[in-house]
Amino acid sequence: MRNLMVWWFKLKGWKVANGIPADVKQCVIIAAPHTSNWDFVYTVATFTLLKTPVQFLAKKELFKWPLKGLLKEVGAMPVQRSRSEKLVDTMIGLFKTNPNLLLMIPAEGTRSRVEQWKSGFYHVALGANLPVLPGYLDYATKTAGFGPPIVLTGNPDTDANAIRQFYADKTGRFPDLFNLDAIKLR
Repeated sequence: MRNLMVWWFKLKGWKVANGIPADVKQCVIIAAPHTSNWDFVYTVATFTLLKTPVQFLAKKELFKWPLKGLLKEVGAMPVQRSRSEKLVDTMIGLFKTNPNLLLMIPAEGTRSRVEQWKSGFYHVALGANLPVLPGYLDYATKTAGFGPPIVLTGNPDTDANAIRQFYADKTGRFPDLFNLDAIKLR
């Protein structure tokens, strides 16, 4: 399945611009803009081409046949969004026990337009004392990649501005669904 996704990625003219810096062994990766189901295909292809094992959160409802096996194979971790399960603390604990964990989180939380990003990625990165790595799919340039690591200050407004600046020139498949003003970390 991964090979099929890579084939499609290349067929559609996509390219990988920047990989994860070699000195980054652990980080929280933001997955944005997230406006289409195609984002999954292009993201898996990107990680496959980079030979980079990344884990990511996906809603528990997806872990049924026929997707369950594929999701586990590509690094998905089920999360139940309807219950408060101390998910931030659980993710911080995973970083403490896995020295090579690269955890991708779609901060928008959905493919629909949102008015505020989910801030869990921010609290995980702060709690684990890790940088945030902005990952992106830019449909305007058909480029996938990662920006430079963002070392968080702990000031939500300052950190949101740094993230917003990075994504200012990135275009989702459906541009109207990506809302830069939704990048709020309070």
